[in-house]
Amino acid sequence: MSLAPKPISTRPPLKADLLLLLVTIVAAAGWIFSKEAMAGMPPLLFIGSRFLLAGMILAIFDARSLRQLSTSRKLRAGGVGILFGGAMACWSLGVALSNQLGVIAFINSFGILMVPVLARLLFKDRPPRSTWLALPTALVGFGLLGMGQPGITDGFHIEPAQWLIFGAACLFALVFNFNSRLVRNIPALPLTALQLMMTGVTCLILSVATETWPAGISMDILGWFLASTLLASTLRFFLQIYAQGMTTPSHASVILMLEAVWAALMSAAWFGERMTLIQMAGCGLIFMALLINRWQWIARLWRQRQEVT
Repeated sequence: MSLAPKPISTRPPLKADLLLLLVTIVAAAGWIFSKEAMAGMPPLLFIGSRFLLAGMILAIFDARSLRQLSTSRKLRAGGVGILFGGAMACWSLGVALSNQLGVIAFINSFGILMVPVLARLLFKDRPPRSTWLALPTALVGFGLLGMGQPGITDGFHIEPAQWLIFGAACLFALVFNFNSRLVRNIPALPLTALQLMMTGVTCLILSVATETWPAGISMDILGWFLASTLLASTLRFFLQIYAQGMTTPSHASVILMLEAVWAALMSAAWFGERMTLIQMAGCGLIFMALLINRWQWIARLWRQRQEVT
């Protein structure tokens, strides 16, 4: 294999970078939209309706490809969609219970770090050496979040919302691993549409079994729901699929790490959330772990930029 530098023409285009940056901002805004919508809707009803509608809208854009999928491919994609539904159920309950969206947004980033670990456990893959440095760093950060809870002067305490988000992150990592192996040959847009719809159905079934639905929904709550569905789900996934088609997965993942940062900043601005110094240190360590985990690709991007200049 040649070790010569790649030609400049192979650099990911600026358009892809800007679109992925926009995706992180829209995704971060989705945390705000979701929290506001769940003030008037049960969490599972909200997330189920949101993903079912978003999946149906995406399906319209590529209905032909969706119809052409074989039954076996649809079943595999749907099966992973059920697992995704479990992850989103945990996520929605965590968001509904939490008073610190910025903190749980960083905890949600554990999903990125858990992908190679679960690949090792399930498929005997060999994770990069950076994983074994990144994961302990993130766990120390998680521990600091438990020691820095507002109003708790001593001891270690992780809120139920934070455990739910951590569980969701682990399930997200499972979804990523199964998607990369079971449904790798399915086009991205119909795959995303099918899995979003199955996620919605799964969460709605859980909602029917465990929640009491409201008699009505106010216009304000409906507006937040539509923002969550049309912007944070439909537009976000459409732009992400489009942008990832112009770059490499590794390059895209580096930019997508910014979602937690934007979510923390937006939560501070919109809800007036504040972190303790210990919590900020914990979030900083988790973000550092994300950088360590992707250091190989970050260094490669830096070298490419230097070659251009």
